[in-house]
Amino acid sequence: MHGLINRSIQCFIRDTYGQENWVTIARFAGLGFENFESMMSYEDELTGAVMSAAAGHLSKSKESILEDMGTYLVSHPNLEGIRRLLRFGGDSFLEFLYSLDDMPGAARLAAPDLILPQLETRDHFGGMFTVYCRFVIPGSGHLVVGILRAMADDYGTLAVLEHLGGNSGVETIKIQLLEMEFAAGRRFQLSSFGSAT
Repeated sequence: MHGLINRSIQCFIRDTYGQENWVTIARFAGLGFENFESMMSYEDELTGAVMSAAAGHLSKSKESILEDMGTYLVSHPNLEGIRRLLRFGGDSFLEFLYSLDDMPGAARLAAPDLILPQLETRDHFGGMFTVYCRFVIPGSGHLVVGILRAMADDYGTLAVLEHLGGNSGVETIKIQLLEMEFAAGRRFQLSSFGSAT
C-alpha cells in the first residue's frame, strides 16, 4: 500500500481523535513505529491492522471510520490541496460526478505509484446515479461515500447517498440528486489570479 494512503489514515486519526489515540492504535496494530512515510510502500496487511485497531480502540465500525475519513479528506483545513484537486472535476457537483471515472488517472500524474479506488459512474437520469468502487481495501466504498457527501456540501448540492454493499470486490453507491443549488457552496478559486466561485 502506498505510504500516502497510510499517512492519510494516520493524520485523520491524529487530527480527529488526538495524537495519544493514534499512538495507542499504532501500538495495537503492531506497527513498531508511530509515523508512516508518505513516499514509502507498506504491506497491505499493515493498513488492515491499523483499521482493525482503530475500530476496536475507538469503538466504531470500520465502515463509519472510513466514511468519516472521506469527509475529513475534503473538509479539513490541512488538506485544502485534496479539495482543490477534486474541485477541478467540474463547476458543479453533476460535472464532478461525471469526472469520477478519470480521478485515479489524474492522481497518478501527481504520484505515479499511487493506486486509488477505481470508480465507474452510471447516470440513470432523473438525478439518479450509481457509482461502482473497486479497491484492495474492503469497505473503501464507505470512504468514497464520505468524499461524495462532503463534495456535495462543498458545491451546495442536496443529495442522498447510500452504500448498497459489495459483491466480488465491487461496492455499489446509490446517489440521488435532489437539488443542485440547495445552498451556497464553499468558495473555490482556481488560482490566486482567478475568480472565486
